[in-house]
Order: sequence, then C-alpha cells, then structure tokens
Amino acid sequence: MSKLGHINSLFQQEFRVGRLPRVLIPGLPHHVVQRGHDHKAVFVETGDYEYYLENLIEYKAQYNVAVYAYCLMTNHVHLILEPRSDGSAISSLMRRLSARQGRRVNRLERRIGTLWSGRFRCSVIETDRYLLACLRYVELNPVRAGMVSRPEDYRWSSYAQQAGMCDAVWIDAHPLGKGPEPMLAERRRAYREFVDAGVPAEEIEHIRQALRRNQLTGGARFIDEIERRTGIRVETRGRGRPQK
Repeated sequence: MSKLGHINSLFQQEFRVGRLPRVLIPGLPHHVVQRGHDHKAVFVETGDYEYYLENLIEYKAQYNVAVYAYCLMTNHVHLILEPRSDGSAISSLMRRLSARQGRRVNRLERRIGTLWSGRFRCSVIETDRYLLACLRYVELNPVRAGMVSRPEDYRWSSYAQQAGMCDAVWIDAHPLGKGPEPMLAERRRAYREFVDAGVPAEEIEHIRQALRRNQLTGGARFIDEIERRTGIRVETRGRGRPQK
C-alpha cells in the first residue's frame, strides 16, 4: 500500500469507529496533547517527570521524531513533535511513552488500570504562521494555570532551553529557529520577548479548537496544501448546522 493509501486507510478506520480523524504527516510539526484518566494526576513526584523526559529523549531518537517543545503539567502533557520520515512514528512514540509511564505509576502505587484518558489529540501545524504561536502556547501553560508567574520558573517545560537560559539543551532546533550561530543569541532574545507578550485570546481559542477536533492549526491555504498532499480535507468546522 502506498503512503497516501495508508493515510487514507487510517483516516477511514477512525471515522468508522466514531473517532475524530487524526492526520500525521512527515516533515511537519504536530501539537500533541495527552491527558490523565478522569483528569487525575499523571505526575506527582520529581521522579515521575524525570522518567517521562528520559523516555521521551530515548524514543525521539529511536523513532526519528524531532521534539521542538514540551510541557509536563500535573495531569496532562503538551508536545510539539515532527516526524522526520514517517508520520506514524508519532503514534509509535506516544504509545511506547504512555505505556512505560503507566507501568511505572502502577508499580509504584500498586494499582491496576489505565493512567491516560484514551488516545492522544493531535494538530498538524502550519510552520510559517503558527509554529511560534504553538511553542508559546505550550510553554506558557504553567503561567496560565497560575502555577508560576514566569515560564522560566517552571522546571518541566522546554522554555529554559528554548530561551537560552540553561546549559543542557536536548530539544531540537525548530525550522524557524535555525540559522547562523552568531544570530542564536538574537533569536533567543526575540523569542523571550515574543513569549513575554503573552498569547492573544483568539490565538488560544484557535489552537484549542484545532486540538479538540484533531484539525489543522493553520489557515485556508494550509488546509488546501494538506488536501493536495493527502487527499483528505481537514478543516475546522463549528458544531451543528449553521444558523439561518
């Protein structure tokens, strides 16, 4: 089966079982969110966070998936991932990652059951217009939740790496962050200013709606581009019939 045929097959299978369609495309960033079962805590102790990140580093190399950003909240995770050559690598990475974390928690708490609330949600991101917006959205999660006053104060996100505030950097350079080494400090300063400006309310709503419905985070031209590449029309639509 061709790559396009495989994508269409997965898309149709999800429709048959009543799921929202999820499209995974190599060479493009994806905003991925996975929540704890019944909104319960996934991360409790420092070791829980560290274990998840250790496994993320291992699996990103194993499945050839770039990690541009992450934020581990108490009961859910946000990731910005780009599969280099195979879109399904995101599914493989998330399946292994969530299973290993679930086994750890069950072992420590001497319990049986699922840690996560079903399948992860995912939105393909239009790089030029929305990638930086999604990075900012992800790394400002702890600030919006009132957990910290500034993103650099939250230990379990990629912001310190992104903004050049720590020595150990293992996240990948995203397409908009690449360039000559002498410009690196300037790019990081510009990103700090961008994050400090906060996320406009309409931008938050656009990103959230795309995630809820496994739609695209992008504009009309991006929707057309994805349709040309996959043969699938994926666009954000409101619920129900339009008002007369």
